Amino acid sequence: MTEQGSLPPRPPADWSEDQPYADDRPYAADQPDPDAPESPRRATRSRRRGPQRPRWLVWVVAAVVVVIVAVIVVVLVTPGAKPAPVTPGSLITTFLPGEIQKVPSACPSVPAGTLSTYLPGQTKQAAPPALDGVLDSQCNWTLDQRPTYRLLQLDIRALTPSGLASGTGSATFAAIDAYAQALQEKQDPAPNTGAPKAQVTVIRGLGTAAFTATQAYQLEGAITDVATTVIRYRNVLVTVVLNGLDKSNNGHYGPVSMSELSAGSQAVARAAFAQVPRN
Repeated sequence: MTEQGSLPPRPPADWSEDQPYADDRPYAADQPDPDAPESPRRATRSRRRGPQRPRWLVWVVAAVVVVIVAVIVVVLVTPGAKPAPVTPGSLITTFLPGEIQKVPSACPSVPAGTLSTYLPGQTKQAAPPALDGVLDSQCNWTLDQRPTYRLLQLDIRALTPSGLASGTGSATFAAIDAYAQALQEKQDPAPNTGAPKAQVTVIRGLGTAAFTATQAYQLEGAITDVATTVIRYRNVLVTVVLNGLDKSNNGHYGPVSMSELSAGSQAVARAAFAQVPRN
């Protein structure tokens, strides 16, 4: 008899499978022996699997991947997240073909006949120093003969590429931005400037874009009428401002025709624009 739960003893060496055996429970030889050498088939299967990584290392790698993905999602999806900065290589830093790199001199750009029409009398001419070398030229004419006072200002300026400009930052985009700013300042002047809202008219067929604006400034009883014309062609801006004293404090100047000032501003702008080279 064997103990309850133990395996039967191994049969005698001379026992054959043809002989009956009283107990049909599995033999001890059928149970795996931990000290026995591994079978060739099992050993081959183990070698195919290769070295096994620690389970904790797998969990650590998985956790790191989850954190990286979460950070990317937050940056790209969260409202208000700032877009990736533009790489320097994508900005235009030099003049493009067709853009103006030298403007004409402002003073000789206006014919004497145009000046005498809108500034009738003896004028004083002044050329302020250029701010950007050959890229900018200015000229002022003043007429002060009672009851007429006129101040004519002409500025011809070529914009350069700028990282602050819109689009690609090219010189043309810089001029587009400057033109839009000048128009905005006339249509909706900032409260702290004290400038009145202008009456703006877009001029078709002049340059790439153009407008003229009229304003009436009032200060301590004096009234000054101002007519401004701005023309853009590629990266060049031609700006003309013609002032006329409509009413002075002492009553010795005025009146002024706003329509005449506007016509003079446009005439001078057209004359100066005609001198801008076309490539």
